[in-house]
Order: sequence, then structure tokens, then C-alpha cells
Amino acid sequence: MTMQAIVLREHGGPDVLRSEALPVPEPGPGEVRVRIRAVALNHLDLWVRKGGPAFHLEYPHRLGSDIAGVVDAVGPGSATQVGSKVVVQPGLSCARCAACLGGHDNLCRFYRILGENTQGGYAEAIVVPEQNLAPYPERLDFAHAAASILPFLTAWQMVVHKARVAPGEDVLVQGAGSGIGVAAIQIAKLFGARVIATAGTDAKLARAKALGADEVINYTTTDFAAACRTLTGKRGVDAVIEHVGGEVFVASIKAVRNGGRIVTCGATAGFHPAIDLRHIFFRQIEVLGSTMGSKADLLAVLGHVAAGRLEPVIHEVLPLAEAARAHRILEDRAAFGRVVLAVGE
Repeated sequence: MTMQAIVLREHGGPDVLRSEALPVPEPGPGEVRVRIRAVALNHLDLWVRKGGPAFHLEYPHRLGSDIAGVVDAVGPGSATQVGSKVVVQPGLSCARCAACLGGHDNLCRFYRILGENTQGGYAEAIVVPEQNLAPYPERLDFAHAAASILPFLTAWQMVVHKARVAPGEDVLVQGAGSGIGVAAIQIAKLFGARVIATAGTDAKLARAKALGADEVINYTTTDFAAACRTLTGKRGVDAVIEHVGGEVFVASIKAVRNGGRIVTCGATAGFHPAIDLRHIFFRQIEVLGSTMGSKADLLAVLGHVAAGRLEPVIHEVLPLAEAARAHRILEDRAAFGRVVLAVGE
């Protein structure tokens, strides 16, 4: 049996994505096969497609970290019911080391992410460890369920565990239209913060306001660091949720208060900001790196999603065959929220 998949066999632009028929994978002990119904895109997909020294792929490679679907086969000893609707935790870990057993599986030295350094969800089916299945938020369709995973998981760790956001604090969320931005605004509001959000268009700022942002700043027309100082009585924000890098990271240092926290999970605008370290140590600013979140964090996120306290936002749903077009939408920064590929029925 074969399945349709979108694969890459070389790094490059969106045109390297091509449709191929691949064998349907069979689950082994401790594994299940998920018939994929939707897979949401992340900037990670773009980075892997473009290539870099960190990526060592087995071709043909399938991108896609955020998967929702239906279990259609199980390996020996599995307790999962065939026909169960599920979402998939995108982080794979050994489940045996001190980090995993301590609930910090995203610090496992063998940690991998679906679609990055192992095969992902741009296909009709995928085999994953049974431990990576998570409860399906029944109020949502498959596209919105897929849109609830990686950015909300990443933003949860950033806002809750790293930034330690508390009621009444001022939190600056960069890139409000991104998956991380959409999630971080909602999570920061859930924990009682005043949210200041940035975006590059007034239309995106209006959407950010509708999500709960208290103040919005157009970074193309306004110095957001100066605006944050004004909005906080020259004090600066308590925390910055940052995934842009480059000069935006440098300006974020100016926007945060003495003793404040900057949490970063990415660098879409550049990996090498020119930082004056005196600002870090004299002002006692905490700079915290963050990648993904634990399996327990995903369960917390999905509980809020199922209850309607967190809402995934979708920009557009496209068929799997239009993966290249979906990549172009992300690269053009045209999206507010997630771009999702629909798979199968």
C-alpha cells in the first residue's frame, strides 16, 4: 500500500516540495499509526526546507510538526483504540533519562521534533510512539486542532515557566500575527497580564486587539521600545516574548525594565544581534532561551483549548498538494495565525 506525501529531496525554495507516493508505514511495538487529517505549518518548516548545518535529513524528507488525525493501526501491546481522534505531541524523547522522568522531556539529549530531524506530517499517515498521543479537543475541527499544538506549547513554556508572568505585569509580545504571537497574547492574558503587542500592519494589530491585547504598536512606523517606555511610565515592560531576533532582539533589551525577563525561541530576522552586554549585567536583565515544551505542558494547553479559554487562529486551510503555496504565504508574512494543510477526507 502507498500513501501520498509532499517531500523534499534537496534544500531550496518552495519549488523543492514535490508530491510522491510512499509506502504506508506500519507501527511496531509501542507505536501507533495516525491517519492524518490536518497538519499546520510553522516557520520551522521553512528553515528545514531552506537548509543549514544543523539539518541532517534522510531523503525523501517530510516536513510538518503539528498533526491531528485518527488512529487507524496500532502496534503490539498498544492500549489505544483504533478510530480514536488524536493530536500528536511533536517532540520525541527517550522517556528514560533524568530529564524525561523529571517531566522535562524537551531537555532530553535525544530530543527530536517531527518534521525537523525526523519524518513529519506532510503525508496521509505517520507512525509515532503511543506516548506521543494527546487528547483531541472535541469542540474543534481537525484544522483547528492541528493549529493548537506547537506554537501554544512553545508559548506556554515561554510565558508560564520562563517569563513567570504574574497578574498585573506588563508583557510585550513580538510578532502578534505569528503562531507564537497569537498564542502568547492569549496565555499572558490568561495569567492576568497587560499585553502590549507588535505587528507590521494595522490590520494585524486590530486582530491582536480582538484576541485580547491591551495595547498595540506598529513596528514599521513606531519605535516600539520607546512606546513601551511611554506606556509603562518610563519603567519598561516586565517581560518580552520574543522570536524574531536580529535588531528586534536588540530593541527588546531597551523595552524591558531593570530586572526584567526576555524569553526567546527563534530568530526569523537574524541569528547574530549586536548586543551591548552592559545592558544585560548592569540592568540585571534575564535572557532566557526556550524550545518547545514538555508533554505535561501540552496536556495543560489542550485542557484550556478544550474549554475555550485558548483559541487557535487559522489564516487559511489549503490542500496538502498546495504545500508550496502555503510556504510562500508564510515567507511573505501575509498570515495572521496558522496556515494549515488539509489531508484526506
